[in-house]
Amino acid sequence: MADRNELTTSKPAESNQRPVSPAVDIFEDAGGITLLADMPGVSRERLDVKLDGDNLSVEGSVELDAPAEMRALWAEVNVPRFRRTFTLSRELDTGRIEANLKDGVLTLRVPKLAHAQPRRIEVTAA
Repeated sequence: MADRNELTTSKPAESNQRPVSPAVDIFEDAGGITLLADMPGVSRERLDVKLDGDNLSVEGSVELDAPAEMRALWAEVNVPRFRRTFTLSRELDTGRIEANLKDGVLTLRVPKLAHAQPRRIEVTAA
């Protein structure tokens, strides 16, 4: 066993860390889709939601807060980095995506374009 004075701490390089795919539920209704992604421990500041063409990507990382006056000698905590990408249908209005993060769950609402939403057609009697 190493002497405590010989122990060193190194932060894991985020670039070398393999991202974790967050668990996702997707619901569709007449007005659009709702996507729920489990992102426990990710703050709004460390969350990135991007749209590139038809690709929607969600990425976030967890940051462990340690008191400034403390220095870890040894840590066995794996801090996850989340990443997931989705290809969106052209029937969706990507200009009106709404995002909300609450209690570790990211909720994305993507409405359908007006012409893609079901509508009732009035029938007249002749």
